[in-house]
Amino acid sequence: MAARDKKAAPRPISRTAGPTVAAGYARALLEFAVGKGADRKGLLAKAGITANELADADSRLPFDRFKALMREGQSMSGDPALALHFGAGSDLSEFSIVGLIADASETMAHALQQLNRYGQLIAEVDLGAGERFRNVRDDEGMWLVDLRQDPNSFPEMTESTFARIACHSRLFGDDDKPFVIGARVTHEAPSYRAEYERVFRAPVSFGCDRNALLIDASWINRKVARTTRYAFGVLSQRASELLESLESSKTTRSQVERLLIPQLHTGALDIEQVAQRLGLSRKTLYRKLKAEDTTFERVLDALRHKMALHYLDGKKVSVNETAYLVGFSDRSTFARAFKRWTGASPRARRDG
Repeated sequence: MAARDKKAAPRPISRTAGPTVAAGYARALLEFAVGKGADRKGLLAKAGITANELADADSRLPFDRFKALMREGQSMSGDPALALHFGAGSDLSEFSIVGLIADASETMAHALQQLNRYGQLIAEVDLGAGERFRNVRDDEGMWLVDLRQDPNSFPEMTESTFARIACHSRLFGDDDKPFVIGARVTHEAPSYRAEYERVFRAPVSFGCDRNALLIDASWINRKVARTTRYAFGVLSQRASELLESLESSKTTRSQVERLLIPQLHTGALDIEQVAQRLGLSRKTLYRKLKAEDTTFERVLDALRHKMALHYLDGKKVSVNETAYLVGFSDRSTFARAFKRWTGASPRARRDG
């Protein structure tokens, strides 16, 4: 199966036994802790991580080492609330393809769906048999519930995740109507509990039966798409020229490609949707493409091939990120497709 299966959960590539985190995520935490005063070499040594392990954004680190990095970072920086501050002060789109996809979503609801779908790329956590986040309504309103198992074994994950959601959402709203209006956490109140309400700008309850954010339901359909510095790194002059040429082209194939490029990363692409966008029936679009000696599947496959070469040759994103940018649910499926296209591996292409 080349394209992403809508029903299949994404499966991050792990290079070590047990749960892992993305090296890019760990590197972002390292830089944040160093910025807070921690000694880089000393922190890496205490966490059992080498600088080389963080050099490749595609690599994975054992989750336990990430926990050690967080805990040692708290100690060495003198900031026990490091996880809260890391979540509040770092932009996911700067170090993860997941943030880029969420920021490219049309609405907040869609962004949360993307976080659910691809969150394991950031950190593999125990979800039992379910999803990471779920919207639950009760008498108080709508809650965004984090279903991570055994959360109190590493409450810093709750802190950083919730702080990032609360603070990042302010980029799309205003102080008079915030997205997060309250929070509950299962762990007991830490010594820096006052820092929670300063960061969240909302009341927080501790020792509760669930980890959840009380959210303003009116946000669900709010437009959130924006451009980030990370996206600027991905989009080059070559991509801009490609889009411009496609827009000016009159062939049916180019019209299809022009519609596919902005949605390529979603993996949810089919001929019915494209035909509807073009104001055609599925049968008419099929006939027009056949007259140009091609099919929808061949156009999509060729476009993925072309854009994969573009991203890899630009060396601005990793192999894993390239796979998701061109619409594959995992790197192994992408690697097989790339081998079929070029006869080589995507890593060999990027490093060549």
